[in-house]
Amino acid sequence: MKHQKIDPAGIPPYGAARIQGVNWLGVWTLYVKEVRRFSNLYLQTILAPVVTTLLYFAIFALAIGGSRPAVHGIPFTEFLAPGLIMVAIIQNAFANTASSILGAKIQGNIVDLLMPPLSDGELAAAVIMGGVSRGIAVALANLIALSPFVSWQPSHPWAAVYFGIMASICLSAGGLLSGIWAEKFDHMASVTNFVILPLSFLSGSFYSVALLPPVFQMINSFNPFFYLIDGMRYGFTGVADSNIALGMAVSAMAATILWLTCYLVVKSGWRLKP
Repeated sequence: MKHQKIDPAGIPPYGAARIQGVNWLGVWTLYVKEVRRFSNLYLQTILAPVVTTLLYFAIFALAIGGSRPAVHGIPFTEFLAPGLIMVAIIQNAFANTASSILGAKIQGNIVDLLMPPLSDGELAAAVIMGGVSRGIAVALANLIALSPFVSWQPSHPWAAVYFGIMASICLSAGGLLSGIWAEKFDHMASVTNFVILPLSFLSGSFYSVALLPPVFQMINSFNPFFYLIDGMRYGFTGVADSNIALGMAVSAMAATILWLTCYLVVKSGWRLKP
């Protein structure tokens, strides 16, 4: 077996990998770049979703909430707030990665992501975690904004954290796939308007799924967004319309499948590399 000669200065021979193992510095650098991308535009990426959440809360809680009976023995405002927080996580985690990749493709600087010494898995992980950070940041901002109107007494904080992270991972990975697939902003808007919004709004965000006819409850059980919203509500209120253990399993499986799919798509270079 021949051994490659290493330059006395410690420089590997031509064609050999310069970085062995995980390029932690490269991953961190790309992650910070993704975080700064949305944090520098906080009025649009963090405060705007808070305003949207407060508008929904005002419409559903202040306008009609007084006439709404308690849901599962919980005041309607306390039932509504966790669903609104999860909807904000879903929309913003998806938008972050989708707009990042699509914008880079349209502007022609996608090469800036592909050229650095990052493996396909490292590239996907850094971009996805950037979207996760935005989802969590928006969730915390909404939590603070709703505090004057809702008496927060989380029954199971671990569940709120778990489903918040799972939702951020799932939608951030979904946004990455959508950004790779899309060729113009109209394509991304179609995914948002015809997939993300309907699935999130029809998953018990503003109502209890238990109130639906049996056939619609069965259909809803195939919607992964339902388990995310139901799990977040369970974390704050202790009440759920589904089995929490099942919801945890479905969420973890969805996050794993989407993350692995992102890795395989990035590795293939589909719509990323000429």
